[in-house]
Amino acid sequence: MGTVNQLSRIMERLLEIVTVVLMVSLTLVVLYAVVTRYAWRTPSWYDEVAAIMLVWLTYYAGALAALKRGHIGVDGVVAAMPVHIRMPVTYVSEALFIGFFLVLGWAGLVVLDVMQGMALITLRWVPLTFTQSVIPIGAGLFIIAQLLSMPAHLAKVRAGLTQEEEEIRHAIAEAERDNARAGFTADSMTKRDQP
Repeated sequence: MGTVNQLSRIMERLLEIVTVVLMVSLTLVVLYAVVTRYAWRTPSWYDEVAAIMLVWLTYYAGALAALKRGHIGVDGVVAAMPVHIRMPVTYVSEALFIGFFLVLGWAGLVVLDVMQGMALITLRWVPLTFTQSVIPIGAGLFIIAQLLSMPAHLAKVRAGLTQEEEEIRHAIAEAERDNARAGFTADSMTKRDQP
């Protein structure tokens, strides 16, 4: 499990860096377009590049959310099920998720094959295969993120914990660690508050 956690942390850091770079770049492109619109003419490439960057940001940030299990789910419904039903439902949902992104990745490769030799309309030197490569790459990142986060997720499901309960437990454990470092314990605080 240590290797999975280490790989997960490395992937999380890489996805965070890529996501931040894309967000800052997109912001700069949009600001440049706004400033040039009032100062002189807006560049012709702005709309096309901004749309592509937004798609890239969606895929990379979505993979980061998948790694953190931050997508919308129905944890409460699954946690309320008996264990003998809960686990098979979870396995099926994991398989459907991975299956969907396998199909998406395959479709992305087909798109790349179709777009061979084509380029952006406004920047003729940028091949469409480069801009659309985010589809199979993003699908692969989603699958890797799901597989890396799966062991911890399955343990939570087996225990019947929802994401909210896990976050509360994590926050309590973190607060207790901080208090222990500061020299406080729950007992010392209770005794101190009593007259």
